[in-house]
Amino acid sequence: MNFLKQIVLTSLALVASATTALACGADTNCQIGDDRYYRIAMPQGHDGKSPVGVIVFSHGYQGSAAGIMRNKALRKVASDLGVALIATKSVGSGWDLPNAPHGNQKDASAELAYYDAVIKDASSKFALDTKRMMATGFSAGGMMAWTLACARSDTYAAFAPMAGTFWLKPPQSCKTPVTNIIYIHGKTDRTVPLTGRVIGNTRQGNVYDTLSMYKKFGNFKEVAETRSGNLTCKNSTNARGKILNFCLFPGRHKFSSKYVKFAWEVFAAKGVF
Repeated sequence: MNFLKQIVLTSLALVASATTALACGADTNCQIGDDRYYRIAMPQGHDGKSPVGVIVFSHGYQGSAAGIMRNKALRKVASDLGVALIATKSVGSGWDLPNAPHGNQKDASAELAYYDAVIKDASSKFALDTKRMMATGFSAGGMMAWTLACARSDTYAAFAPMAGTFWLKPPQSCKTPVTNIIYIHGKTDRTVPLTGRVIGNTRQGNVYDTLSMYKKFGNFKEVAETRSGNLTCKNSTNARGKILNFCLFPGRHKFSSKYVKFAWEVFAAKGVF
């Protein structure tokens, strides 16, 4: 009897442990390996079954996944759009990217593997439509979004980096296929100036150099200039219908969830999602 009781108790403990491992979300880490994790918020009222699109958000320097989830405005934007919000987290205070301050990274393979693992894990636990994913981020998170755009354009449908580009200089080219990008930046940003600035033993890259590289890479041609709210956008497209838009607002180094909403809605209107 005691033996059977022990088996039952052990089984219950295993079930409880498994349930705890799966019980992750906006307020609890979803563990990836020993030292990485992410957080996720599904749209309010989601039925738990219907696949939804995804916004993958990368935090800025010294940011966190928990901090992103505390942003009520961003949470509301994602929920109102009917999509999941995934907040990723760097190992330390910043992303391990080539030419980062005091870094020895020759490439971004470790971070790219982490993002691959996040999408694989999240899509196995939650009802996600992985064909409708947008990667975005602010400041250092914008750098991470650009890195994903160059290396994982076959994983995400679109990208919306904000106030951040590559460290030092952009790569000479990106991996195919060419993707959809909306880049957003403040005209008078002094923290991450449009032309970059020296940081430690390296420097922030020049936004215009990055856009020029990608414009050439995707054979983009400017088609129009548009305005939406306080954003003025120079819009480009290519023969395959991909878009590369460069949007400026009159301000400094500032994040607004309305820009995430703007990017998603532009992509949706263009049939990207």
